Amino acid sequence: MRKLVAEALGTFWLVLGGCGSAVLSGRFPELGIGILGISLAFGLAVVSGAYALGPISGGHFNPAVTVGLWAGGRFRGADVPGYIAAQVAGAIAGAGILYMIASGGPGFDPATARLGSNGYGEFSPGKYSLLAGVVSEVTTTAVFLVVILGATHRRAPGAFGGLVIGLTLVLIHLLTIPVTGTSVNPARSTGPALYVGGAALQQLWLFWVAPLAGALVGGYAYRALWETESEPVVTGQAHA
Repeated sequence: MRKLVAEALGTFWLVLGGCGSAVLSGRFPELGIGILGISLAFGLAVVSGAYALGPISGGHFNPAVTVGLWAGGRFRGADVPGYIAAQVAGAIAGAGILYMIASGGPGFDPATARLGSNGYGEFSPGKYSLLAGVVSEVTTTAVFLVVILGATHRRAPGAFGGLVIGLTLVLIHLLTIPVTGTSVNPARSTGPALYVGGAALQQLWLFWVAPLAGALVGGYAYRALWETESEPVVTGQAHA
């Protein structure tokens, strides 16, 4: 139960800190936060959560990370459903708090508020196609898992794993915010979509299918190509 609470809390913070920066600070161009600021917010949320909660649960905060770690032989399959349920619950709570804060600001319109939700086509920040969204999410999630598995390997410098993972997430956001708003995390996409509804909910399938597919590719590829010996199941390191 301690692990599940930690996963829910970490995902709550990721959604509130990352999506909140996009929704609250991103509304005001004069603040200068832009894509760089939003990308840093997501990365910093992961870094802070990983170091604070990683020793308890492993600091996944992302169903794709949990599935990818299982595919990479670093996580028990029996624990996957509970972790995913906790992550989704945390994301919904984080999006709920964000909605409450955002609705207290001037000019807030529930009908048009996006709450940092993801999308493709008309609802892509840069109007990118469904195919572009699929390729973007699968590829970046696969690379993300390779980085996570490498950074948390027992031969890697342990103190820097969370930082490397967080910085990788910053880079992923810098690359893909214009395409889909950047998911690589089904829970992070689910929380805002449930409050926004409409197209955000209709397009949510992509932000489950593509990140999970990418996570499996990254997990299996790392295990097949770079692991030279059996690795122990890891549940107490920061994985993001």
